Amino acid sequence: MGGVIKESVSIDLLKRKMDDFAKERDWEKFHSPRNLLLALVGEVGELSEIFQWKGEVPKGLPDWKEEEKEHLGEELSDVLLYLIRLSDICGVDLGQAALRKLHLNALKYPVNGSSTEYENANNNYSTTD
Repeated sequence: MGGVIKESVSIDLLKRKMDDFAKERDWEKFHSPRNLLLALVGEVGELSEIFQWKGEVPKGLPDWKEEEKEHLGEELSDVLLYLIRLSDICGVDLGQAALRKLHLNALKYPVNGSSTEYENANNNYSTTD
């Protein structure tokens, strides 16, 4: 990839770009939390379709064609961009919320616990009403 310069990407950069994108097209009036959530759900569905009939796939997707990986990147990006836009419209600092959630998860699942303990704990929850 000679000559390609990768821009550093932050949540704030994407938030600004999404805001500019919506303003330039006069789409802000359509970007209510409900509408953005429904669009996000639709994009998650499109992302799910990519994996639907593939079964388990190894990390790194070594058997995937480059076009499939590119399509995956596009759908992952759609999900990310709608999530960022939704958080912005709702006034949630997504980066700080994610860091807080990681901290809460670390407290809930301490390092000294084994994956077997967590699997057994999850199996104790009933899936029926």
